[in-house]
Amino acid sequence: VRRQLRARGVRDAGVRATMAWVPRELCGARGLAGEAYADTPLRTSHGQTISQPFIVALMTEAARLSRRSRVLEIGTGTGYHAAVLAHLARAVWSVERHADMSQEAGARLRDLGIANVTLVVADGAEGHAPAAPYQAIVVTAAVPAPPARLLNQLDLGGRLVIPVGDLATQDLMVYERTPAGFDARSAGPCRFVPLVSPAAFPE
Repeated sequence: VRRQLRARGVRDAGVRATMAWVPRELCGARGLAGEAYADTPLRTSHGQTISQPFIVALMTEAARLSRRSRVLEIGTGTGYHAAVLAHLARAVWSVERHADMSQEAGARLRDLGIANVTLVVADGAEGHAPAAPYQAIVVTAAVPAPPARLLNQLDLGGRLVIPVGDLATQDLMVYERTPAGFDARSAGPCRFVPLVSPAAFPE
């Protein structure tokens, strides 16, 4: 936390404390516990990756969560980022395309005593309209442009944090809903796997 987060500009003390609390080593592939806190992506048992700690912290800080926040996460994966979000927010809905991954993430979250995450198996680009509006939406896969359904599920003042670009490189974009529309800014370059959805990159 001192070397990778605070020293690189993550100022939110709540985010830093949560990153120290959530056991990242429980979410990687077997035999990789010693690599869990290096500032690199961590391979999982499904051959995917958890984003490096700095990117997880940067995205979470950009979401600007409070204990009243209702959060939508797109891309449950191992459940690691959902655990981080759940520690800071009132409630989290996390959407995963693959049912087996969602089930395994649910088991991890229960082991951590986290009860304020609702898991949904669906196309992430569709969001989760039944629980909208959200004060924050965090997307852990890249898209060529922000999906309209996600933007429409933001509350006024809510923020969509999402990697936008092509298959090689993206910008971590933050879209904030205002009375006049959406304000957009880049939080810096990033690289994520593509969001698998007809509304994003073709399969």
